[in-house]
Amino acid sequence: MNDTEFHQLVDAQMQIIEEAIDDSGADVDYETTGNVMTLEFDDRSQIIINRQEPMHEIWLASKSGGFHFKLVEDKWTCSKTGLELFEMVKQECVKHAGEEIDWV
Repeated sequence: MNDTEFHQLVDAQMQIIEEAIDDSGADVDYETTGNVMTLEFDDRSQIIINRQEPMHEIWLASKSGGFHFKLVEDKWTCSKTGLELFEMVKQECVKHAGEEIDWV
């Protein structure tokens, strides 16, 4: 994968996350600036998702720690847990929000 393909794939993944947050009705604010998406919660805690172009990875930082995701068989997969990125984002959002979120 070249850098252009990497950015297109990450952009698509970030769009999926944004749309899921919007569709869920969860009280999660998000902002994307440059290569970094920040999810902020009522208690001011944050989840940071950013693209690491040199390694062609997506990194996520939250209360639970830091995680690195590589594209494996068309899924952004965590090198530590084996979880898919979107599943981890959903889990971490529930932890940060302190309540269940109705993901569509």
